[in-house]
This record gives sequence, structure tokens and C-alpha cells, in this order.
Amino acid sequence: MDRDALSEFLVRRREQLRPSDVGLSAGPRRRTPGLRREEVAQLAAMSTDYYTRLEQRRGPQPSAQILASLSRALRLTPDERDYLHRVCGHSAPDRTTFTDYVHPGMLRVLDRLDDSPAFVVSVLDEVLVQNDAARALLGDASGLTGIERSGIYRWFAHPADERRLYPGPDHPHRSRVLVASLRAAYGVLGERSRAGEIVRELSARSEEFRTLWEVHEVRRRFDDRKVLIHPEIGPIEVDCQALFTEDESQALVVLTAAPGTDAAGKLELLRVLGTQRV
Repeated sequence: MDRDALSEFLVRRREQLRPSDVGLSAGPRRRTPGLRREEVAQLAAMSTDYYTRLEQRRGPQPSAQILASLSRALRLTPDERDYLHRVCGHSAPDRTTFTDYVHPGMLRVLDRLDDSPAFVVSVLDEVLVQNDAARALLGDASGLTGIERSGIYRWFAHPADERRLYPGPDHPHRSRVLVASLRAAYGVLGERSRAGEIVRELSARSEEFRTLWEVHEVRRRFDDRKVLIHPEIGPIEVDCQALFTEDESQALVVLTAAPGTDAAGKLELLRVLGTQRV
């Protein structure tokens, strides 16, 4: 691990970013060029003390997960992300398989979507990053780890909890869509990937999954419209728009409602109240 190179790289990248680049307000009394250390730490979901020690050449070797969080926070390009891993003593992530990396261009779009629920999701339905409106509507996904991060896995492994967000009549359709999406990801990532792990786990515990998996339906798309049930506001009918990365490994999903409708009023209420209880 090259502590000098890591420190200098973090400082330079932090100084080159403006608050508006990451969806933050500059404020009237800002003197620090670029972002403050505490702002980077907040964006990367780590303590300010830990990040400060990295810049001061005192920190431990960061894990690959920490580096993925820093890459998102600092809006690193793929080449910069690879460099960060190498100076920390890790191999660069394989660009042909799924990672936690989110392209900075997609993050810039997400930063500007503060009035609509929006999130970036992987081919395995793993929420990589979400805005406050999405957390208020769908719940906070940041605490999920391992195979539990996959919405496909949770849909079949924990149906009593996961399916409460959707009306009962919509469950069979969503099950088909999720399995077809997993089949598409499995074809790309292979048997030994996280997709393969999900297939093995669900085949062992869900008869519904086994039946749908044997159909061999392959589809990678998002429904244009769906009904979501918020536990306190009730059902909300939303339109879904998806913006895919060039390799279609990730998608930015935005949920909207037609102006003047009951659903639009409910989304506005969620935006105002945030994640507080109604």
C-alpha cells in the first residue's frame, strides 16, 4: 500500500470537486477549495476520523468495499477507480463483472433529482445508491449486505416482508419479471458469480422460484408503470423511467407521477416529510 500516493490522490480529487458536483450546497462562508473532508466522509458513509487518517497517511489499508464507497463519493472515472485500488494494494476490479462502482455521469444525474424518487440498481436488483425521496418511498437499502442486497433474492427468500410494497394481484407478474431478469444476468455473469449464488440459494428454498426458473424466460426491462404501497400513505401509482449504462449493467430508475394527480400529491408529501413518520 502506497500511503503517500493514496493521500495525495484523495486530496487532489477532493479539491477538484465542487459541492454542486455531488448535490451539496456551497453555503455562503465556504473557504476550503473543493469539498471538505467531512463531506467526503458523509458521501462515502464512513466516519470523518477514518477518512482524515487516510489523507494523513495514518489509516489502515482500506477494504475493497471502502474503496468502492470512496470511488462513488469522489466521482472517480473507471481509470481513477482502478488506480485507487492499486495504490491501496488491491487488484483493479474486473470491469466485465458486476461491481459496486457507479459511473460519475449517472451520479451527477441522480444528484439533480431531488424532487422524485430515484436510485441506481444493478442487474441483480441491488440498490447501489438512492436519493432521499427513494429512501422515503422504498426504505433505506444502505444497511443490506451480501446476498441480501439483491431484491430478487429477498422477493423469494422473505416474501412476507418484501412483497408488502406491491399489491397482491401484482405479485405473480413481478415474480416472472424478476426471474427473467436474473436469467439474463446469469447468462452474462456465469454460474460462479453472485447471480449463480442467488440461483442456488433460491432453488433450495423456494418452489415458486424453481418453477419460474425452469421456464427459461429471459428479459431485462423495467415496467413502465407500477403501484407501490407505502405503509402509511397507502398505494401510489408511479411511472418508471430507466436510464441504462452503456453496458446495461446498471440502471438509473426514476419514479414520477402525472402532475395534479393523487399520486403526485402523495409523492410531494413524501418529499416534504422525508424519512420521518407521517
